[in-house]
Amino acid sequence: MTDRSDPLTRLRALQAGDLPVHGGRTLAYVFDSGLPEVDRLAREAVAAYAASNALDPTAFPSLLTMENDLVGFACNLVDAPEGAVGTVTSGGTESVLLAVQAARDSRPDIDRPSMVLPATAHAAFHKAAHYFGVRSVVVPVGPDFRADAAAMEQALDETTVLAVASAPSYAHGVVDPVGEIAAAAHARGIRCHVDACIGGWVLPYAARLGRAIPPWSFAVEGVTSISLDTHKYAYAPKGTSILLHRTAELRRPQFFASADWPGYTMLNSTMQSTRSGGPVAGTWAVVQHLGDEGYLRLAREVFEAVDAVVATVAAQPGISLVVAPDSTLVALETDDTCDPFTVTDEMLARGWYVQPQLSFAGRGPSIHLSVSAATLAHAEELRTTLGEAVAAARAAGPVRVDPEVVAFIDALDPAALSGDDFDGLLAASGLVGTSEDGALALPARMAEVNAMLDVASPAMREALLIAFLDRLQRPVRPHAPGREA
Repeated sequence: MTDRSDPLTRLRALQAGDLPVHGGRTLAYVFDSGLPEVDRLAREAVAAYAASNALDPTAFPSLLTMENDLVGFACNLVDAPEGAVGTVTSGGTESVLLAVQAARDSRPDIDRPSMVLPATAHAAFHKAAHYFGVRSVVVPVGPDFRADAAAMEQALDETTVLAVASAPSYAHGVVDPVGEIAAAAHARGIRCHVDACIGGWVLPYAARLGRAIPPWSFAVEGVTSISLDTHKYAYAPKGTSILLHRTAELRRPQFFASADWPGYTMLNSTMQSTRSGGPVAGTWAVVQHLGDEGYLRLAREVFEAVDAVVATVAAQPGISLVVAPDSTLVALETDDTCDPFTVTDEMLARGWYVQPQLSFAGRGPSIHLSVSAATLAHAEELRTTLGEAVAAARAAGPVRVDPEVVAFIDALDPAALSGDDFDGLLAASGLVGTSEDGALALPARMAEVNAMLDVASPAMREALLIAFLDRLQRPVRPHAPGREA
C-alpha cells in the first residue's frame, strides 16, 4: 500500500522529476526573476486567497480591487487611452480566445466570420478558430519572419472580424509591423489584436532602456485590443494574463450572462465561472512589490542576458541566430554538421532546458530560448554549456531518419488511423514504451523522436501527439476498500 500519511513528502518526491522553476536554466515554460522574496511573497498571497472565488465581485470585492489595480498598471505600460478597460484571465490562451470571441460576437451580421493572421501567430488563435467557428486566413511571413503587412491587407475582406499581429512572435522573437497592419484594419472598420503575451510586460521597459522597439502598443492607431501575460515577464505566479480593450464598447461582446434557468443569474467576464482568487492575489502582490522601478531593473537584467546569449552564439561554430531578437525570445539554428534536436538533448544532460521547434513552411528545425532575468547570473555557464552541447552534437553528427520510415509516414492518413495503428506508431517513434512494472516509460533523450516528428506533416504530428497525450493521461485508480493491494 502507498503511504498517504504525509502528502507533502510525496509531493516533494514527485516534484523532484520536474524541470526546475528557479535558477534561470529552464528557458521555456517558466520565467524566473531570480528574487527569492518575490517567490515567497507570491506563495503566501496565493495561499491566502486559494479558497476565494472571483466569480462574484460583490462577494469578494478585494479581488475586484486587485484586478482593477492590475489592469490600471497594464494600461499605463501600453499607452492605453482614457476609457480603456481590461480583464484578468487565466493565461495568454484565454486572453486570445476572448479577443477572438469578442470580435466574432461584435459582428452577428457575418455568417462565416474570418480572421487574418500571419503564419507565425500563436497556435492559440487556431484553437480559437476551432472553438468559435472563425475561419483562419493564414498569410505567409516575410524572410525576416515578420508579418507581411501588404499581404495581410490584401487578405482582409467583408468576412474579416479581426486582424492579428504579434509583439513579439513566440517562435522567432520579432515584432510584427503593427502600425501597417492596424492601419489597414482600421481603414475597413476591422478590429486589430496585438498578441503581446510575451512582450507586453517587458517591451515598454526595453524602450525606456534605449533599445529599438517597433511601435506596437495602443499608441498605434487602429490597435483595438492587446493581451499581455503577467505570469511571464511580470514574474507572477502561473495562471494570470490581462486582456485590454481600447474602449468598454469593444469589450462588451466578451461578457456572458444567462438568467434563463432557476438558479443565480450567471455573469462572466472570462470563459471561466468559478476562478480561484489565488493567482490574482499572487500577481497583485508581486506587481505591488516590484513596481515600475523593479520591473525596469529586471528588464535591464533580462536584456543583458539576451545580449550575452547573442554574443555566445556569434562566437560558436555550428550554430547561429535564426533572426536577431527584438525581445527576450531567441531562436537558434544549426548548420549541417549537427542538428537542433541533439543540441537540446545535450543541453538538458548538462542541466539546461531549451525547447526544440520543428520544421515549418520550408524552414528547418530550430531551438527556442525564453530568457529570464535570473539567467544573467549564469551567462558564463550558459556559454560553456552551449559550446559543450554543440561540440557533442557535431561529434555525433546529425540525426537521420531511415528513408523507408519517411516514406511510410508520408503514406499515412492521420484521419484514418485506428487506435492500434497509433499504438504501433507511438512505440515505433519512441514516444511511448513500457517499464518493467507496466508504467508508461518516456525516453531519456528525444533527438530521434523529434527527428521522426520533424519529417511528418503537421497533421500527422498533431495526430501522433494527441495519441501520446491520451496515453499519458490515464487514471491511477486506488484499490477499493476490502480488496487486496
